[in-house]
Amino acid sequence: MATKVYIVYYSLRGHVATLAEEIKRGADSVEGVEAKLWQVAETLSEVVLGKIHAPEKKDVPIIKPNDLTEADGFLFGFPARYGMMPSQFKAFFDATGGLWRTQALAGKPAGLFFSTSSQGGGQEEVPLTSITQLVHHGLIYVPIGYTFGAGMFEMNEVKGGSPYGSGTLDGEDGLRDPSELELAQAFHQGKYLAAIAKKLKGS
Repeated sequence: MATKVYIVYYSLRGHVATLAEEIKRGADSVEGVEAKLWQVAETLSEVVLGKIHAPEKKDVPIIKPNDLTEADGFLFGFPARYGMMPSQFKAFFDATGGLWRTQALAGKPAGLFFSTSSQGGGQEEVPLTSITQLVHHGLIYVPIGYTFGAGMFEMNEVKGGSPYGSGTLDGEDGLRDPSELELAQAFHQGKYLAAIAKKLKGS
């Protein structure tokens, strides 16, 4: 039976969605792994989304808490909001109380990916403040460390990501697209987490 990896994200302007797609490609590259994209529900009204000129959401299914039980591993992604996950993603985790009570997700591996508007915007702080959600569910947090190799030490270009997970910098105006290096790190993270999920499942 295939190892199932769920890539669950929230993306306002599309940057995290782009990382999620690359992460899925990486996870799918591991034999015996099936990766699936999900997004959490939007909590902003259409009026607000229109005023901030948010692009239309991609055609990715909205996840419900109980859907998580079907997966063997997870990658959760979101943009930073003052050093933390956004309210949309927190609302989703807040709805997982039933899973927490039964520890239905305990022992499964999970990683994090993220976007920030600047280099000092939380490429390490955001995963640090988000790990609490994983801990209370008994999930096994899987950072990428420095397994991405030379890309972790790149100093000649602006890049997101950290040992805590892949990431991108979208700029103050939200117009910067993920770079090739950031996408390569996302692919690596998907492949890395998928291999660990497969090993833990014993498939």
